[in-house]
Amino acid sequence: MWFNKRSSPIAALLLTAPSLSAAFYLPGVAPTSYDEGQSVPLYVNHLTPGLAQQDEQLHSVFSYDYYHPAFHFCPPAEGPKDVRESLGSILFGDRIQTSPFELHMGKNETCKAVCGQTSFDARSAKFVNRRIQQGYNINWLVDGLPGAQINMEAVTQTKFYSPGFALGSINDEGQPVLNNHFEILIEYHRVGYGDQDKYRVVGVLVQPESRRNSMVSEDGTAQCDGDGVGITLNEEGETAVTWTYSVYWRESDTAWATRWDKYLHVYDPKIHWFSLINSAVFVVFLVAMVSMILVRALKKDIARYNRLDMINLDDFDGTSAAVEDGIQEDSGWKLVHGDVFRCPKSPLLLSVLVGNGAQLFMMTGVTVVFALFGLLSPANRGFLATAILLIYTLFGFIGGYVSARVYKSLGGDAWKRNIIMTPVLVPALIFGVFFLLNLFVWAKGSSGAVPFGTMLALVLIWFVISVPLSVAGSWLGFKQRAIEGPTKTNQIPRQVPPMTGTLRTVPSLLLTGILPFGAIFVELYFIMTSLWTNKIYYMFGFLFLCYGLMVITSAATTVLLVYFLLCAENYRWHWRAFAGAGMTGGYVFLNAILFWITRVSFGGVTGAVLYVGYSALIGFIVFILTGSIGFFASWAFVQRIYGSIKVD
Repeated sequence: MWFNKRSSPIAALLLTAPSLSAAFYLPGVAPTSYDEGQSVPLYVNHLTPGLAQQDEQLHSVFSYDYYHPAFHFCPPAEGPKDVRESLGSILFGDRIQTSPFELHMGKNETCKAVCGQTSFDARSAKFVNRRIQQGYNINWLVDGLPGAQINMEAVTQTKFYSPGFALGSINDEGQPVLNNHFEILIEYHRVGYGDQDKYRVVGVLVQPESRRNSMVSEDGTAQCDGDGVGITLNEEGETAVTWTYSVYWRESDTAWATRWDKYLHVYDPKIHWFSLINSAVFVVFLVAMVSMILVRALKKDIARYNRLDMINLDDFDGTSAAVEDGIQEDSGWKLVHGDVFRCPKSPLLLSVLVGNGAQLFMMTGVTVVFALFGLLSPANRGFLATAILLIYTLFGFIGGYVSARVYKSLGGDAWKRNIIMTPVLVPALIFGVFFLLNLFVWAKGSSGAVPFGTMLALVLIWFVISVPLSVAGSWLGFKQRAIEGPTKTNQIPRQVPPMTGTLRTVPSLLLTGILPFGAIFVELYFIMTSLWTNKIYYMFGFLFLCYGLMVITSAATTVLLVYFLLCAENYRWHWRAFAGAGMTGGYVFLNAILFWITRVSFGGVTGAVLYVGYSALIGFIVFILTGSIGFFASWAFVQRIYGSIKVD
């Protein structure tokens, strides 16, 4: 999956509407200029699953190496060589290699053979036919641009370049047909350099076709005359296939700096705008309602509590205070002032989760902002994933510092365990699950399996950079003063009355988590579609605002939950606040399961395990992120309201 950028900061702040934006690239990502006739390399990437032609559903999550023996694609004469990739590109499954295709700037080629005739045996035919039925796409790269097909969106009737092109198609009889001829159209932009013009690649289109009568003559020339029937691979015998291609060059007015714009298409932008406006209005009303309820109720409560304290001090006979004392003893959040700052259960685990949540919060915010202002270019494949890993690693200092401050403020004394667990517990859990899922990918023979060397590099990066930074942050955090509550904690804890109605654990968590999820639901659908179908997601303007709405909603709903809990004399708010807001991650997982039911049809246990496993990882990360937001909002709220009353 590749991600993009937007150009001007002003346009980004205005939601980066596609028609108002212009692409640009990071300094150092320089364009490559070619002379006329100069060789232009064509690199091949892995084959990726897409939506099947027959039912528009996703049938696989496995990618395969381009030179997988079953595909019988022609390798270069000297053998394929790996092209250097970034860490993020490898993690997302890219396996870029050299190819035998010969492209020369401005030189058209008609019906050129890639190699001699190849033969598909019955086993290979079954494998390839299955991949065609599952909608697999071939991925090529020319000067960093993906080979694409022109698609038309049904809703807006607009044409756009869709990266990747079909391995094959389904004919009228329902049989899979293999594409063995490729019409390659490369768009170039002329740039003047003194007396000599240079040329830059600004677009790559590939039209795959199936030509049954294609063949190679004895002199090496190819004949590409087809009969319109196409090649169907025989699953019970041998099938001869000739791979051919044609190359055409077309001059374009598209500048190199804006060449990605034609690839970056917003599917039905009205849905994004409607969802964003609907979520914004919803959040405004929610925050207004929460503010009105809390401000009016708290103002009244604080005034009454302070008035009661004044009466108790000035009225020695206690007659006039007796009535209001009865009111004070009957209900109110002030009754639990001696227990509200009591240490919760498992403070060590809570502080570790909150510290990692703060680290995730900073990483997500910085990454989205960088992407919003165009600092993550699709010209650098995998740069977004690499940036996420590095930013999260560098923010290990923040995770350690926050975890230590929270743990010390909660009264914890096992500071050594806190220092060790903060950088180890959550990352080790995520890495362990990822490693187990990667074993399934490796056993399936998929190119998406992360190599052992990359796994080792991740571990080294973590222990060499993030762990020391986290330890330093924890050391500094424990050196700071503990955040003390404005009220003293009683020695004997109050009994918590049984909760009724929506204040019970399960209903309160479900209600608290669904509101932040509603703010990101639509955008989450597009992210899931882009992730599992290997398409480009670049709508960071919408994502930035949805992220802000989710943060506000998580804080507001959790504060409201904590207020109602305190009014019901339940002072155990710490874990309830974290889990309530964190339930958003649970809804993200349930949404992934719903997406599976409606848009995915694997038909195998391995694919289902991978999908559920990766979805659970995403849900867990969102759980920690939103849970930390809810915890800190509730903590600030509790500190504020109890600091506003007078307590003897």
